[in-house]
Amino acid sequence: MSNIYAKILEKVERGEAATLQTEFSGAEGSIRECLSKSLAPYAPQLGARGRRFADVTLTETDGRFTVGEPFSPPERLIILGAGHIALPVCEFAAKSGFEVYVCDDRPAFANTARFPLAQQVLCDRFEHCIGRLKITSYDYVVVITRGHTHDADCLRAIFQGTQPAYLGLIGSRRRVRGLFDMLLGEGCPKAYMDRICTPIGLDIGAVTPGEIAISILAELVAYKRLPEHSNDGIRCCNDSDAELSVIRYLAENQDPKAIVTVIETKGSTPREAGAKMAVSPRGEVTGSIGGGCSEGAVIRDAVDIIGTGRYQLVDIDLTGEVAESDGMVCGGTMKVLIEDGTVT
Repeated sequence: MSNIYAKILEKVERGEAATLQTEFSGAEGSIRECLSKSLAPYAPQLGARGRRFADVTLTETDGRFTVGEPFSPPERLIILGAGHIALPVCEFAAKSGFEVYVCDDRPAFANTARFPLAQQVLCDRFEHCIGRLKITSYDYVVVITRGHTHDADCLRAIFQGTQPAYLGLIGSRRRVRGLFDMLLGEGCPKAYMDRICTPIGLDIGAVTPGEIAISILAELVAYKRLPEHSNDGIRCCNDSDAELSVIRYLAENQDPKAIVTVIETKGSTPREAGAKMAVSPRGEVTGSIGGGCSEGAVIRDAVDIIGTGRYQLVDIDLTGEVAESDGMVCGGTMKVLIEDGTVT
């Protein structure tokens, strides 16, 4: 894998962030003569309430365009405890873009047959699992073990390392209060306890395991996307709509293809800047820029560009009659870059 996407994939899988910088002249042209790609420093911006965020940037100067696409390491969800609630949490999280790791010390619970969507299932003592996974500030951790003793083991082990973006603990207020009093008595600082989300999940009146899992996932997404949960000056939110699965496809697949990237949006659109898809000569796609009539038109343009060595900018208007006739509810515009992927 020698292309630029392979380099991005290598960096993010090492736990490093990267920015893909694409520069080109004019709305269309030859890739070899007018377009270049390189890796640039990851430069998050400082926004409201101290929020550090990285987003797709587009600048234009005298017909010269520069696009910056940030990529951060995969957001892992580490589930400590493989009981009945872990099953829907794993399923929903995997389908929401998290790489899920499930940990438990019971072989009958911690196995891939029960968690087919998990990236990895670890069967070991909880503190050993935590040590093996090497938690980072990009990670999300939910503690849903079967008892007070195991909760304490998990929290002690997590305290010793890098603090995750999110740490949630299931349990009644009485049980959690007793656990926190014990850990405070052992020397764990109150500031650490204050970071723990408990009772875990948003309060939606959840009762069943599926409902509880939805409440937990809602809280994870809030911590991922909302500024009030990312103002610690440490964690950076990546606001790009990029999907790592598409980057992996571009890194590993050498077949002829076109690469389609949303580089700017205004108003309401089905996908945001950073969304990317690959299109084969037969019109088969990996990824999506939103579906509907707009995507169909772009796919036709993408097929036509394969093998030409060229690129073009396309403006998609979702405000008019065409979008309405296709039943689309969006009302914004998208600027899309289409490239012959055989040259990239």
